[in-house]
Amino acid sequence: MLSIIGFITILVVVGLLLSGRLTPMIPLVLIPIIGAFVAGFGFEKMGDFFTDGIGDVISVVVMFIFAILYFGLMQDVGLFDPLINKMVAWSKGNVVTVSVASVLIAAVAHLDGSGASTFLITIPALLPLYQRLRMNPYLLLLLVGGSASVMNMLPWAGPLGRTASVLKTDVTQLWHPLIPIQIIGLVLMLILAIFLGFREKKRIEQKYGTVDAQAAVADVLEKTKDGTSEKNLLARPKMLWFNVILTLAVIGVLVWGIIPAGFAFMIGFCIALPLNYPQIKDQTARIRAHAPNALTMASIILAAGSFLGILSGSGMLNAIAESTVQIMPGFVGPYLHLVLGVLGLPFDLLLSTDAYYFALLPVADQIGSGFGIDSLSMAYSMIVGNIVGTFISPFSPALWMALGLANLEMGKHIRYNIFWLWGISLILIVISVLIGVIHI
Repeated sequence: MLSIIGFITILVVVGLLLSGRLTPMIPLVLIPIIGAFVAGFGFEKMGDFFTDGIGDVISVVVMFIFAILYFGLMQDVGLFDPLINKMVAWSKGNVVTVSVASVLIAAVAHLDGSGASTFLITIPALLPLYQRLRMNPYLLLLLVGGSASVMNMLPWAGPLGRTASVLKTDVTQLWHPLIPIQIIGLVLMLILAIFLGFREKKRIEQKYGTVDAQAAVADVLEKTKDGTSEKNLLARPKMLWFNVILTLAVIGVLVWGIIPAGFAFMIGFCIALPLNYPQIKDQTARIRAHAPNALTMASIILAAGSFLGILSGSGMLNAIAESTVQIMPGFVGPYLHLVLGVLGLPFDLLLSTDAYYFALLPVADQIGSGFGIDSLSMAYSMIVGNIVGTFISPFSPALWMALGLANLEMGKHIRYNIFWLWGISLILIVISVLIGVIHI
């Protein structure tokens, strides 16, 4: 009975997450409470479950709040603008180089872990260049979205924070083994950019002949200069090198792992804010500008802590796992993590990020443990298999915004992307197995 109640609880949560009618916090909090009541637990017990669940995720919440504030501040001060403009100029309008630059610019722009800000930076900057060179705008979204998805393995980007909440582990320790996979993923995206760039160059020459590439780049850089002049009240070009060094220091501390991630971002933010904006009214304005994003992610993680605390404390997750192990064919069980990894990217077309990590992962982890699959192998397989397709998912609000900015269609975007990104996903799973990140 407990497994049935748990299974129904998870299905209802997934259904409400997929419906898009409620913010994720609401079903993650309320539905498990109803399920626990039906299973015979009272408020006192559920209070204990809640306390345990919140205790497991609080460090992740702190990290998200201050990481979002820190990188939002770095966007305000214009940390990434000179690099992006130099990359556009460096491309010189060569179609192949523009494709490579698209991957690199997206990787830099996604350092804040926000898909929305990544697309707001890259698409207005690069789409005019693509249009002037007669390049396919769906190629732009493929390269930007794929690169941003690989960068989404950063601990403050979302998926790892959700995973750390489920596994009750430190998010930076979870990230360290994924750094080589992240680097290889970016290399694969660059190789894909070169291949598709040559293919696109051939198509343009056959269909349109020669395009004035130098004029296209000059025009785009001039428009970028005009467009950014209005927002340059926030920019701090004189502080550029200080902000670069500080950001590298914060990331270096994260990689080193000497202090918790949230503490590193808290220190970095508290140093950067007064030095870039000495007036208290400006400091308050910058916090208010980025607080909504920080609060949104923090509330979701806290709600997930409540959800997982109740499901775990009540025994529902264990009951679901035990029931599934009994009915699952024995030959599939030991390789369940690989099966889910291979299907990870198609799951992006069926599940939201919250549903994938907060509903599917904990159940898969419990089932896998019954077949001797360790939690980290299950988590890494599901992360690597799924994350490259983050921005082909119709459940990604940032993607809908990107499609609107570029005036493109979701269906065509998925068809153009899925073959290439799924291929990269499968290659990364194989590499993860070979280097020991995922154990068989």
